[in-house]
Amino acid sequence: MDDRLVMAGMRQEDADIEASLRPHHLREYIGQNKVKNSLSIYINAALKRHDALDHMLLYGPPGLGKTTLACIVAAEMGQNIRVTSGPAIERPGDLASILTNLNAGDVLFIDEIHRLSRAVEEVLYPAMEDYALDIMIGKGPTARSMRLDLPKFTLIGATTRAGRLSAPLRDRFGIVFRLEIYTPEELARIVARSAGILGMPYDEDGILEIARRSRGTPRIANRLLKRVRDFAQVRSDGHITAEVARDSLNMQDVDDLGLDRVDRAVLTAMIDKFGGGPVGLDTLAAVTGEDAVTIEDVYEPYLMQLGFLMRTPRGRVCTPAAYEHLGKTPPPPKPDAPASDNEQMQFFD
Repeated sequence: MDDRLVMAGMRQEDADIEASLRPHHLREYIGQNKVKNSLSIYINAALKRHDALDHMLLYGPPGLGKTTLACIVAAEMGQNIRVTSGPAIERPGDLASILTNLNAGDVLFIDEIHRLSRAVEEVLYPAMEDYALDIMIGKGPTARSMRLDLPKFTLIGATTRAGRLSAPLRDRFGIVFRLEIYTPEELARIVARSAGILGMPYDEDGILEIARRSRGTPRIANRLLKRVRDFAQVRSDGHITAEVARDSLNMQDVDDLGLDRVDRAVLTAMIDKFGGGPVGLDTLAAVTGEDAVTIEDVYEPYLMQLGFLMRTPRGRVCTPAAYEHLGKTPPPPKPDAPASDNEQMQFFD
């Protein structure tokens, strides 16, 4: 899974290119228009009041620009940003150290905030609500609590799994935004902007070809752009055309809809070995050699967005659209199963 070109999660190679291509102002941020319009109002209102922006929660699939948006908020507010992640804050003391070093108006960005431990969360509650930090001094019967005042700051939390946030933490965010999957047209604008920054000549058709295969995710689009750039410089004259983009991505096993070899292997296994389903998750994991959690969290969401896969109480089922994409003939519809005795009795009742 770590070698997948179309993996939406952060890879080591993405860090440098994202830093150089990341927009720094809200007007440069492409897509997410509803979020931008609302955020522009909130930022301007906070600036007029000379106050810190309310705490904000950003959630949605990985690679859609949550970190970028947090950095933009800090830039628009004219404040510094401190970036960390939930797994990195292991103890309450770690969080206390971060909070006490913030200045008034600073932005604290916590990525994967749903992975904070419960003990760390408890420290965060008064910090978010009262801008105060409760610490214990001493141990045993002589222990006493002391409250430290904190400067007003803005906490921006990002998560790919909003459902795993505890209700007390979720309720303390005054601004909540869900980032949506990008359209091919929006991704084409992002890829064109990135190609311009990198000094790469391109045709609009070549850019749109990359955008269509990027699974609605800017991070994947920029990663594919790098691969196409390498191909264009070695096999062509360095100009990105539709043909160059198509040949490059086909060589990387990324098809017209952004499916890679692993995605197609999952669908093919279901169709060829189980007649399209229903197939249990553990059975599918055993057949494909992948972990069940990986299939459920990494592969299935995009296949379901495309309408190629359905989850049913009996297992996973391939749709006719999946057969068509793979060039296979769908089986004839199965006759409805006869009602059980209990169902018949219930009907007559």
